Amino acid sequence: MAGQGIRRKIDDLGRVVIPSQFRRALGIDEGDELEITLESDRVVIGPAIDQCTFCGAEGELTTFRDKPVCWSCTAAVRALDRERTDEASSPFG
Repeated sequence: MAGQGIRRKIDDLGRVVIPSQFRRALGIDEGDELEITLESDRVVIGPAIDQCTFCGAEGELTTFRDKPVCWSCTAAVRALDRERTDEASSPFG
């Protein structure tokens, strides 16, 4: 659908209707979560994809301070925390 444009007006609450043919093409249904980003001078709207905040991995995510984090990055953060704790408790630190 690249290159096809449909103009829509934004209402007084800042809402815009995404045309049904675009929603169908992307598999977006009522109630689905969307991700809205700004890329240069364009607003990009697409289906929300859960990815690790640190490495971008998808799947097997947990949360850390309300952010999605993969198991690998969770382990790395825990290891850094242990190092920091060990240094703080060292009598030479």
